Amino acid sequence: MRDIHSHILPGVDDGAPDIKASLEMLEAAKAAGVTSIVCTPHCREPFFDYAAMNEAFRELTAAAPDFPFTMGFEVNHSKLMDLGLEEWAPKLGVSGSNDFLLELSSRCTADDFQDYERTILALQSMGYRVIVAHPERYRAIQEDLSLAQRLIDLGCRLQASADFIDGGRLGREKKPATRLFNQMAYSFVASDAHRPEHYEMLGRIRASGNYRLRPRHMRVPSVA
Repeated sequence: MRDIHSHILPGVDDGAPDIKASLEMLEAAKAAGVTSIVCTPHCREPFFDYAAMNEAFRELTAAAPDFPFTMGFEVNHSKLMDLGLEEWAPKLGVSGSNDFLLELSSRCTADDFQDYERTILALQSMGYRVIVAHPERYRAIQEDLSLAQRLIDLGCRLQASADFIDGGRLGREKKPATRLFNQMAYSFVASDAHRPEHYEMLGRIRASGNYRLRPRHMRVPSVA
Protein backbone atom coordinates (compact mmCIF):
# COMPACT_ATOMS: atom_id res chain seq x y z
CA MET A 1 0.00 0.00 0.00
CA ARG A 2 1.52 3.28 -1.15
CA ASP A 3 0.90 6.40 0.93
CA ILE A 4 1.00 9.35 -1.47
CA HIS A 5 0.79 12.19 1.10
CA SER A 6 2.83 12.26 4.31
CA HIS A 7 4.63 14.88 6.40
CA ILE A 8 7.17 12.39 7.65
CA LEU A 9 10.31 14.38 6.82
CA PRO A 10 12.11 15.54 9.97
CA GLY A 11 12.15 19.16 11.08
CA VAL A 12 10.92 20.94 7.93
CA ASP A 13 7.22 21.69 8.49
CA ASP A 14 4.43 20.95 10.98
CA GLY A 15 4.95 17.20 10.66
CA ALA A 16 7.71 15.17 12.29
CA PRO A 17 9.86 17.53 14.39
CA ASP A 18 12.97 15.33 14.25
CA ILE A 19 14.28 12.05 12.90
CA LYS A 20 13.14 10.16 16.02
CA ALA A 21 9.56 11.25 15.35
CA SER A 22 9.95 10.35 11.67
CA LEU A 23 10.96 6.81 12.57
CA GLU A 24 8.05 6.52 15.01
CA MET A 25 5.73 7.55 12.20
CA LEU A 26 7.36 4.99 9.94
CA GLU A 27 6.65 2.20 12.42
CA ALA A 28 3.02 3.33 12.66
CA ALA A 29 2.83 3.37 8.86
CA LYS A 30 4.11 -0.19 8.64
CA ALA A 31 1.59 -1.29 11.27
CA ALA A 32 -1.17 0.24 9.13
CA GLY A 33 -0.03 -1.77 6.12
CA VAL A 34 1.92 0.93 4.29
CA THR A 35 4.72 -0.45 2.13
CA SER A 36 5.97 2.78 0.50
CA ILE A 37 5.64 6.49 1.23
CA VAL A 38 5.73 9.66 -0.86
CA CYS A 39 7.18 12.40 1.34
CA THR A 40 5.17 15.57 0.72
CA PRO A 41 6.29 18.47 2.92
CA HIS A 42 4.38 21.72 2.65
CA CYS A 43 5.19 24.03 -0.20
CA ARG A 44 3.52 27.03 1.45
CA GLU A 45 4.28 29.71 3.99
CA PRO A 46 5.83 29.64 6.53
CA PHE A 47 7.49 26.28 5.95
CA PHE A 48 8.89 26.04 2.46
CA ASP A 49 12.66 25.60 2.16
CA TYR A 50 13.45 23.54 -0.91
CA ALA A 51 17.08 22.77 -0.04
CA ALA A 52 16.32 21.91 3.59
CA MET A 53 13.48 19.62 2.58
CA ASN A 54 15.64 17.70 0.17
CA GLU A 55 18.32 17.41 2.84
CA ALA A 56 15.69 16.06 5.25
CA PHE A 57 14.76 13.47 2.64
CA ARG A 58 18.38 12.34 2.50
CA GLU A 59 18.48 12.13 6.30
CA LEU A 60 15.33 10.00 6.41
CA THR A 61 16.41 7.62 3.68
CA ALA A 62 19.79 7.19 5.39
CA ALA A 63 18.05 6.38 8.68
CA ALA A 64 15.67 3.86 7.07
CA PRO A 65 17.55 2.61 3.98
CA ASP A 66 15.41 -0.49 3.47
CA PHE A 67 12.09 1.33 3.20
CA PRO A 68 11.03 2.82 -0.17
CA PHE A 69 10.52 6.58 0.08
CA THR A 70 9.85 8.98 -2.78
CA MET A 71 10.32 12.75 -2.71
CA GLY A 72 7.46 15.11 -3.53
CA PHE A 73 5.68 18.16 -2.16
CA GLU A 74 2.20 19.25 -1.13
CA VAL A 75 2.09 22.33 -3.33
CA ASN A 76 -0.14 25.18 -2.23
CA HIS A 77 -1.71 26.95 -5.19
CA SER A 78 -0.92 30.47 -3.96
CA LYS A 79 2.70 29.56 -3.24
CA LEU A 80 3.05 28.00 -6.68
CA MET A 81 1.79 31.22 -8.23
CA ASP A 82 4.30 33.23 -6.16
CA LEU A 83 7.20 30.96 -7.11
CA GLY A 84 6.31 30.73 -10.79
CA LEU A 85 4.66 27.68 -12.31
CA GLU A 86 6.95 27.22 -15.31
CA GLU A 87 10.14 27.31 -13.23
CA TRP A 88 9.00 25.49 -10.12
CA ALA A 89 6.52 22.82 -11.19
CA PRO A 90 9.33 20.56 -12.46
CA LYS A 91 10.99 20.79 -9.03
CA LEU A 92 7.84 20.10 -7.03
CA GLY A 93 6.21 17.12 -8.73
CA VAL A 94 6.53 13.62 -7.30
CA SER A 95 9.94 12.22 -8.22
CA GLY A 96 9.94 9.45 -10.78
CA SER A 97 6.34 10.04 -11.85
CA ASN A 98 4.10 12.61 -13.50
CA ASP A 99 2.04 13.13 -10.32
CA PHE A 100 1.63 16.62 -8.89
CA LEU A 101 -0.06 17.03 -5.48
CA LEU A 102 -1.91 20.35 -5.42
CA GLU A 103 -3.39 21.99 -2.34
CA LEU A 104 -6.13 24.63 -2.66
CA SER A 105 -7.08 27.22 -0.06
CA SER A 106 -9.22 25.93 2.80
CA ARG A 107 -11.17 29.21 2.60
CA CYS A 108 -11.64 29.18 -1.15
CA THR A 109 -14.84 30.29 -2.84
CA ALA A 110 -16.46 29.06 -6.03
CA ASP A 111 -15.00 32.07 -7.85
CA ASP A 112 -11.47 30.89 -7.03
CA PHE A 113 -12.01 27.79 -9.15
CA GLN A 114 -11.52 29.78 -12.34
CA ASP A 115 -7.91 30.40 -11.28
CA TYR A 116 -7.49 26.81 -10.08
CA GLU A 117 -8.74 25.44 -13.37
CA ARG A 118 -6.28 27.57 -15.35
CA THR A 119 -3.43 26.29 -13.19
CA ILE A 120 -4.56 22.69 -13.50
CA LEU A 121 -4.76 22.96 -17.28
CA ALA A 122 -1.30 24.50 -17.37
CA LEU A 123 0.13 21.67 -15.25
CA GLN A 124 -1.57 19.10 -17.45
CA SER A 125 -0.09 20.75 -20.54
CA MET A 126 3.30 20.18 -18.93
CA GLY A 127 2.52 16.47 -18.65
CA TYR A 128 1.44 16.28 -15.00
CA ARG A 129 -1.41 14.28 -13.54
CA VAL A 130 -2.86 16.62 -10.93
CA ILE A 131 -3.95 15.12 -7.61
CA VAL A 132 -6.01 17.52 -5.51
CA ALA A 133 -5.23 17.07 -1.83
CA HIS A 134 -8.09 16.64 0.67
CA PRO A 135 -10.98 18.40 -1.15
CA GLU A 136 -13.16 17.73 1.90
CA ARG A 137 -11.33 20.59 3.66
CA TYR A 138 -12.15 23.28 1.13
CA ARG A 139 -15.02 25.55 2.08
CA ALA A 140 -16.31 25.94 -1.46
CA ILE A 141 -16.56 22.15 -1.91
CA GLN A 142 -18.18 21.73 1.48
CA GLU A 143 -20.86 24.16 0.30
CA ASP A 144 -21.17 22.73 -3.22
CA LEU A 145 -19.93 19.21 -3.97
CA SER A 146 -20.40 19.79 -7.69
CA LEU A 147 -17.10 21.71 -7.58
CA ALA A 148 -15.37 18.42 -6.79
CA GLN A 149 -16.95 16.95 -9.90
CA ARG A 150 -15.63 19.91 -11.90
CA LEU A 151 -12.12 18.93 -10.81
CA ILE A 152 -12.72 15.33 -11.84
CA ASP A 153 -14.11 16.46 -15.20
CA LEU A 154 -10.86 18.37 -15.75
CA GLY A 155 -8.97 15.10 -15.29
CA CYS A 156 -7.85 15.57 -11.68
CA ARG A 157 -7.71 12.79 -9.12
CA LEU A 158 -9.03 13.53 -5.63
CA GLN A 159 -7.23 12.42 -2.46
CA ALA A 160 -9.00 12.03 0.88
CA SER A 161 -7.00 12.41 4.10
CA ALA A 162 -7.48 9.68 6.66
CA ASP A 163 -8.22 12.06 9.55
CA PHE A 164 -11.70 12.77 8.16
CA ILE A 165 -12.98 9.73 10.05
CA ASP A 166 -12.41 11.61 13.33
CA GLY A 167 -13.88 14.85 12.01
CA GLY A 168 -10.83 16.07 10.14
CA ARG A 169 -8.05 18.55 10.81
CA LEU A 170 -10.47 21.48 10.67
CA GLY A 171 -13.33 19.71 12.44
CA ARG A 172 -15.90 19.76 9.65
CA GLU A 173 -14.61 17.35 7.02
CA LYS A 174 -16.42 14.13 7.92
CA LYS A 175 -19.75 14.92 6.27
CA PRO A 176 -18.42 16.15 2.91
CA ALA A 177 -15.81 13.38 2.80
CA THR A 178 -18.42 10.70 3.44
CA ARG A 179 -20.64 12.14 0.71
CA LEU A 180 -17.73 12.21 -1.74
CA PHE A 181 -16.90 8.60 -0.87
CA ASN A 182 -20.51 7.60 -1.45
CA GLN A 183 -20.31 9.23 -4.88
CA MET A 184 -17.02 7.39 -5.55
CA ALA A 185 -15.37 10.76 -6.20
CA TYR A 186 -12.04 9.86 -4.59
CA SER A 187 -9.20 8.06 -6.32
CA PHE A 188 -6.90 7.90 -3.29
CA VAL A 189 -6.89 7.76 0.49
CA ALA A 190 -3.66 8.98 2.08
CA SER A 191 -2.49 9.46 5.65
CA ASP A 192 -1.56 13.16 5.36
CA ALA A 193 0.32 12.06 8.45
CA HIS A 194 1.81 14.66 10.76
CA ARG A 195 2.13 12.22 13.67
CA PRO A 196 1.77 8.44 14.26
CA GLU A 197 -1.93 8.69 15.13
CA HIS A 198 -2.74 9.65 11.55
CA TYR A 199 -1.40 6.30 10.39
CA GLU A 200 -3.64 4.61 12.93
CA MET A 201 -6.58 6.36 11.23
CA LEU A 202 -5.38 5.14 7.84
CA GLY A 203 -5.21 1.60 9.19
CA ARG A 204 -8.75 1.87 10.53
CA ILE A 205 -10.04 2.98 7.13
CA ARG A 206 -8.23 0.15 5.42
CA ALA A 207 -9.72 -2.38 7.84
CA SER A 208 -13.24 -0.95 7.89
CA GLY A 209 -14.46 -1.91 4.44
CA ASN A 210 -16.87 1.03 4.46
CA TYR A 211 -15.38 3.40 1.88
CA ARG A 212 -15.12 3.09 -1.88
CA LEU A 213 -12.71 4.64 -4.35
CA ARG A 214 -13.00 5.03 -8.10
CA PRO A 215 -12.12 1.51 -9.24
CA ARG A 216 -9.85 2.49 -12.14
CA HIS A 217 -7.59 4.62 -9.98
CA MET A 218 -6.99 2.62 -6.82
CA ARG A 219 -3.43 2.86 -5.57
CA VAL A 220 -3.85 3.16 -1.82
CA PRO A 221 -6.26 1.33 0.46
CA SER A 222 -9.38 0.45 -1.44
CA VAL A 223 -12.09 -1.12 0.62
CA ALA A 224 -14.50 -1.83 -2.23
